[in-house]
Amino acid sequence: MDYLMGIDLGSTSLKAVVYDLDGNVIARGSRPTERFHPNPDHPEWTVWEPEQIWRGTAAAIADAVAGLNDPRQVRAVAVTGMGMDGLPIDGGGRWLYPMISWHDPRTAPQFQWWKENIGAQKVFSIGGNPLWPINSALRILWMAEHEPEIMARADKWLLIEDFLNFMLCGCRVTDYSMASCTLLFDQRKLDWSEEMLAASGIDRRLMCDARPSGTMLGEIHEEAARATGLPAGTPVILGGHDHICGSLPVGAFRPGVVLDVTGTWETVLTATSEPVLKPELQPMGMTVQAHVARGMHTVWGGCVAAEMLEWYRKQYGFEAARKAGTEGGSEWDHLMAAAAASPPGARRVMFLPHMSAAACPVVDDRGLGAFVGLSNLATRGDMLRAMIEGLDYQFLDIVTAMEAGLGSKMEKFIAVGGAVRNEFWMQNKADVVGRPVEVPNVEEATPLGAAILAGIGMGLYKDEQDAFERVYRPGKTYHPDAKLSSQYAEWFQLYRQLYPALAPVNHQLFDQPAA
Repeated sequence: MDYLMGIDLGSTSLKAVVYDLDGNVIARGSRPTERFHPNPDHPEWTVWEPEQIWRGTAAAIADAVAGLNDPRQVRAVAVTGMGMDGLPIDGGGRWLYPMISWHDPRTAPQFQWWKENIGAQKVFSIGGNPLWPINSALRILWMAEHEPEIMARADKWLLIEDFLNFMLCGCRVTDYSMASCTLLFDQRKLDWSEEMLAASGIDRRLMCDARPSGTMLGEIHEEAARATGLPAGTPVILGGHDHICGSLPVGAFRPGVVLDVTGTWETVLTATSEPVLKPELQPMGMTVQAHVARGMHTVWGGCVAAEMLEWYRKQYGFEAARKAGTEGGSEWDHLMAAAAASPPGARRVMFLPHMSAAACPVVDDRGLGAFVGLSNLATRGDMLRAMIEGLDYQFLDIVTAMEAGLGSKMEKFIAVGGAVRNEFWMQNKADVVGRPVEVPNVEEATPLGAAILAGIGMGLYKDEQDAFERVYRPGKTYHPDAKLSSQYAEWFQLYRQLYPALAPVNHQLFDQPAA
C-alpha cells in the first residue's frame, strides 16, 4: 500500500498526517506550536524558536510513523504551513535568529518606511501583495537594521516551510506560493523582482531559488531519519502555502469555486488562470498569489478569525469550563450552546472583529475591535453570538469586495478548517452570506493538499484533477434561511458603518501606551 505524508506547520499545532491515495487518514501525530517572548524589555515581541518547531514537528512525524506497519510505505512527504515567518541561516545551516512571528509588532517602522518610499500600489502591481507589517521583507529589513552582524553572516532567509524542508533534506529552496508572501516576488515572471530587491536594498543572495510546488527537492537524510522515524531516502516534495494547499482536495484550483478556510485566520480564495493585478483590488487588501496548482494563480482576502474566539474562551469561558467538568462535553460545546441560545442579532450587540488590526476588505494596521450595542439585557451568550456574526459579516464583506474587484458573482462556496466542526457557526455563515456553504467530508484538507503535491511529484497522481477525483468526499451543505438572510442583509449595512464610525476613536486609543 502506498502512503503519502502531509506536514502542516500551523500557528497552534504542528501536524503530520499520513494518507492513502484515496485521501483516507492512516495515521497522524501532533504537537503544539509554542510562542516565546524572549526579550523582557519588549514583552510584545513574539517568536517561534527554531528548535521547538523542528523538535515538535519531528515528534509529530514520529508519532504518525509509529502508527504504520512499515514506514517504507510512505512514498513521499511534503510540507505546508503559515506564510510569512522565517529566519536567517548561515552557510553551515545554523539558524542565527528566531522566527519573528506574525503576532509580533516590531516591524511597524519598516512598514512605514516601505509605505512612504516604495508604496503599496507599486508592491501590488508587481507582486500582488497587500502591504502588511508582517510581510517577510520587513522582517529582513528589521534584522538588517537591528542585527547587522547576524545578517552579515546569513547565507539564506528561509520561510518556515523552507526551514523544515531544509531540516529534512538539506535543500534551500522555496516554492512560488511561499515566495509570493515576501513583497519581493514578481507574479508575472514567477521569479524574484529585481526592482523590489533594488528598492528595498535586500540582497538577492538571501532569497532561495523558487520552484513550482510538486517539485522533487531531495531525500530524508540520516539525521532527520533518526529524529522522525521516516526511512532515510524518503523523497521530500516541495509543498506550499497552507490555505492554498487546502484548495486541492476540494477542487478550488478551478476558476469559479470559492474556498473559505477558517481557523486562526479566515481566508477566502478563488483560482484564476493568470495573475489579476487590477489596481482596484489593492486598497481592499486582496492578495494575488501563485497557486500550488501549476499554471494557476489565486486571489484571496484574509483576516484573523478564530483567534478572537479563543481570546473569548480564555477570558470569559469559566462557566463553560465548569459545566464541562460537571456535565461532560467540551468548553466549546457549552460556549456554542449559549451562543445558539441567543437570538439572531444577539439582542442588538454587534462586534467589530479588528482585534488584530484590519486586513481585508478594510485595511488598517491601527484598527481595534469593539462591541457596540451593549445594554443590561446582554448576556455572555449574546456577546459570543455577536462575535460569530461579526466574523461572518467580515466574511461577507470580503466576498462582496472580491466580487466587485473580479467582476463576477460567487455561487459555489466550500468551507474547510477547524471552524467547520461548529455547525452553529457554519449555519450562521450560510445565513449571513445568503448562499449555500458546502462542508466536504475531507479530513484535514491542508495537510491532505500537501500530500497531494507529494503524490503529484512522485507521479502517483497524473495531476491536480486526478488527485481531486480520488480524494474528494461530499459532505454536509448548509442552506440559508431566506428570512434570516434578509434580516442579516439589513444588519450587514449597520455592520459596515461600525469601522468608519469607530476608526477616529480607535486610532487615538491605538496611539496610547498599551500598559
